[in-house]
Amino acid sequence: MGPHPAVAAIRLAVRRVLHDVLTDHNRSADLTRRTPHPELAEAGAGRRRAALPERPDTPLVLVACSGGADSMALASALAFEAPKLSVRAGGITVDHGLQDGSDTRAAEVVDRLTAMHLDPVESVAVRVGHDGGPEAAARDARYAALDAAAERHGAAAVLLGHTRDDQAETVLLGLARGSGIRSLSGMAAASGPAGRYRRPFLQLDRQTARKACLVQSLPVWDDPHNIDPAYTRSRLRHEGLPALEKALGKGVVEALARTAQLSRDDADALDTWAAQADRAVRDDAGRLECAKLYALPPAVRRRVLRRAAMEAGSPAGSLFARHIEEVDRLITGWRGQRAINLPGRVEAMRQGGRLVIRQS
Repeated sequence: MGPHPAVAAIRLAVRRVLHDVLTDHNRSADLTRRTPHPELAEAGAGRRRAALPERPDTPLVLVACSGGADSMALASALAFEAPKLSVRAGGITVDHGLQDGSDTRAAEVVDRLTAMHLDPVESVAVRVGHDGGPEAAARDARYAALDAAAERHGAAAVLLGHTRDDQAETVLLGLARGSGIRSLSGMAAASGPAGRYRRPFLQLDRQTARKACLVQSLPVWDDPHNIDPAYTRSRLRHEGLPALEKALGKGVVEALARTAQLSRDDADALDTWAAQADRAVRDDAGRLECAKLYALPPAVRRRVLRRAAMEAGSPAGSLFARHIEEVDRLITGWRGQRAINLPGRVEAMRQGGRLVIRQS
């Protein structure tokens, strides 16, 4: 008899991602072998092997595990699938220090991951700031810790347990903020530096992960923050989405997740168009020409403006749609207005038919 359907589903999702990681790893290894390191070329072929450490034949994949059902199900699937594909598997848990006993709980997660024969396994304590609110600050601290752990261990990928339900919530949060299509595209299956972060469960619902833990007798921890109405995502999860399903019928979560994928495809296409247009709307000195910008479709033009603002030093996380709309009016509604101040001490102004975006 095969595994329970929920267990089979999570294992299949992880297996597919591990195959992708192996493909990327082997492609990178082939490229490295074909491209000699400059220092080695000068030293001569006889010293090559001694001069550089050899790249491991098997990539290391880490699972980010909070101890909740989603990440525990993910860890169990990684522990099962990785040895079959000759992939090294480890785990990281992040102690945010936001609740009493968080260090004890993190130690328990380390014990559970170690019992699954994951290696390396570690707990990383972080200090959560205040920028952007508690949820955003915790997320920033968590990703910074995961990035550092991946670099420290030389991990090819870090698996995250976000499910289809998380994706639906992300789309609704973006919609409520009045964000653009990129925000509505939700979370990518692969993101971060060189696609470091992988999300195998985006096509699986939260109940599948929880059921997989139940039938495998995996202990899980339910974060009280997930039911605390002080947090926006918690209110959306326990009040907003159920209300939508009551009004519109079942299938809202699946529809929102599908919207995310369609929006991502559109956003990727528009980003590619904007990258090409960016070169076409500049003069020989690289300055943006207002007449050429005006001729672009608004969705493409605003992407070009956003790219230019970020290149000038405006932080992506602080650069909102309202900022870009103000800059856009220098192109479409020019009445001699003053320079526009943007985050990061960047200013945008119109001078002699050119749009100048620079740090003040």
